[in-house]
Amino acid sequence: MNALAKALALLSLAASPVLAQGTVAKKSLSLEGARSVAAAAEDYAKEKGAGGAIAVVDDGGNLLCFVRLDGTFPAGAKVSIGKARTAALFQKPTSFFESVIVEKGRVSMTALSAFEDFTPLQGGVPILLDGQIVGAIGVSGAMSAQQDDEIARHAADSFQALATKNVQALDVTYIQKDAVAAAFQKGAPLLENEIFKVHASRREGPGVPEIHHKDTDIVYVLSGSATLVTGGEVVDAKETAPSEVRGASIQGGETRKLVPGDVVVVPAGTPHWFKEVQTPFTYYVVKATR
Repeated sequence: MNALAKALALLSLAASPVLAQGTVAKKSLSLEGARSVAAAAEDYAKEKGAGGAIAVVDDGGNLLCFVRLDGTFPAGAKVSIGKARTAALFQKPTSFFESVIVEKGRVSMTALSAFEDFTPLQGGVPILLDGQIVGAIGVSGAMSAQQDDEIARHAADSFQALATKNVQALDVTYIQKDAVAAAFQKGAPLLENEIFKVHASRREGPGVPEIHHKDTDIVYVLSGSATLVTGGEVVDAKETAPSEVRGASIQGGETRKLVPGDVVVVPAGTPHWFKEVQTPFTYYVVKATR
């Protein structure tokens, strides 16, 4: 799902229906919303080089979405679901219960273990929208208990930030041809917002291997040609900015020759490299941010 569709799906949660007298509005977590929370947790875990089992439940503790990253121990599935259910039904982060039992010595709280799936281990976090708990996420099997909690909190916070953002209708943007031509002369952005970016790109030589973990690049070639390598593994990869990786070369991957009129879509997280360029190589890039 693209970023604009995701934003609209999440924002639909905030709609306030007309209610009959004596009733209250209740927001709920949709399947698409649950998937977006799980995806945020998965992306963050991978950025940190961690595994993990990720469970997202609704406010009644019912499982909506589950992901187990490669290498995560099998029991992590049940533990993550237990953490999510505990956070949703008790409406508190599971770190609260762990602290009460371990640090404050209230071992009597363990009597709640009779409650189905009660799991007083950090890594379970409620998901809020406009102050209402609409569900919860549980994470188990990262590199530490603290990282379980960090991943869960990041995903819950990301959902809340996106869902409650005051997104207004996008205005029509018109850029006159002379301004577009000038942008292509130096390679410059034409339009940037929180959902997408449109760049007038120009290359006078080869680039470096890169990975954008949050941006999908949609490229339309105007002039010149280039050899594009996609996939494979970036050699000597280094994070140069949040969610941005650069390297020395790409090992493996698929090679394509790009010419005017070609369109190529490079999904977020995919290594890519303009290895050879016949100048001037100009192209539009639309960056869709997830």
